[in-house]
Amino acid sequence: MTDEEQSATNGYPCEKLRLDPSLFRGGLPPDAKEPAVTAANPDDAYRFDDLTAVFINCTLKPSPQLSHTQGLIDKSAEIMMSRGVTTSEIRAVDHDIAPGVYPDMTEHGFATDEWPALYERVMAADILVLAGPIWLGDNSSVTKHVIERLYSCSGLLNPEGQYAYYGRVGGCLITGNEDGVKHCAMNILYSLQHLGYTIPPQADAGWIGPAGPGPSYLDPGSGGPENDFTNRNTTFMTWNLMHLAAMLKRAKGFPAHGNQRSEWDAGCRFDAPNPDYR
Repeated sequence: MTDEEQSATNGYPCEKLRLDPSLFRGGLPPDAKEPAVTAANPDDAYRFDDLTAVFINCTLKPSPQLSHTQGLIDKSAEIMMSRGVTTSEIRAVDHDIAPGVYPDMTEHGFATDEWPALYERVMAADILVLAGPIWLGDNSSVTKHVIERLYSCSGLLNPEGQYAYYGRVGGCLITGNEDGVKHCAMNILYSLQHLGYTIPPQADAGWIGPAGPGPSYLDPGSGGPENDFTNRNTTFMTWNLMHLAAMLKRAKGFPAHGNQRSEWDAGCRFDAPNPDYR
């Protein structure tokens, strides 16, 4: 590849893997100011009308079946909407998402693949929340499938030459009636940060019933929707996602220095020691 060709592709060898810059919306205008806090209504300072969030429900149940995970999503989404965030939801099992490790699996043997269209919705959001149930102490197969397809696009770059998910924040919600909330959250949050999402403090929440068979979150008498521990953690997670997403948006994304794949491929080493000159 010539220097001109490398420059034209932002340092990445496959032009096809670069995304439309319109997907990467910047922060507030340079002259924008933080909302003033007034004694009459201090809450006015915490509006997030310029943020968007997408929740991906990884339940095994297709619509319109009752999803207990949806009950926890609704609590978080309600808080976001009350603060001006535009929210949307995807029930993954309702879509024909092909398995695979490429952005569009119709180019690799599958007749259909709805993931490219869903990926556009993911990229249009400042906040991504993966939500799903526990099965055998682990994330559902649908959750793992969604993470695999998020990973399939991890080679894409933003206009700054960073990996495409930079500048976005991620969290997770877990439901079940057996142990495993922290284990499932650990796996999801590690995966999201590895792909490039920024993870705020306390970015997970969940509910589980007593050990063994028993009621699920939305079942009568489960105590799930009234559980103070779950409600507190869901609230903290939601606010931390909004706070961090707003910080990144107002900063026009994550700082683009020392983390640009395009620059690395072009030979820039960002002060990393060069073993050839030891």
